[in-house]
Amino acid sequence: MKHKLQLKGRHSIFDRFAGVVTRAAGSQWAFTGAVAIVVIWALTGPFLDYSESWQLVINTGTTIVTFMMVFLIQQSQNKDSLAIHIKLNELLASQQTASNRTISIEDLDEEDLLTLREFYCRLSELAQKEGGIKATHSLDDAQGVHARKSRRPENSGKAG
Repeated sequence: MKHKLQLKGRHSIFDRFAGVVTRAAGSQWAFTGAVAIVVIWALTGPFLDYSESWQLVINTGTTIVTFMMVFLIQQSQNKDSLAIHIKLNELLASQQTASNRTISIEDLDEEDLLTLREFYCRLSELAQKEGGIKATHSLDDAQGVHARKSRRPENSGKAG
């Protein structure tokens, strides 16, 4: 029985707001506006005798904007990261020779990730023996594939 995946295709108000603000904050116009605000603030300094209130305005404003932008940008980065992981998972799932065990490995703890890294380093060593990084492909079948390749008649003349 196949399950049909149903996507809503809608975004929450916060999701849309965060996307718009994040894109706007990264624009040249936002940077130009920020520079203009700082220049105007600096030019008003002599007229306000560089008072504590004058300094408090820029300090408070930048602190509030920075505090709120951290959360908006983090939300956008989380969404982008999730989308990239899903795309990578799709590529892995669609590759017949790829190991499905590597799908969603981003959820593993650091120790498990280091263990997998060591395995892939070993896989790379096996591939180098075969003359290139494309020689073995699968986490599950790497050593078996390497052994089969080593027994092939066309490999008998290669160093390995």
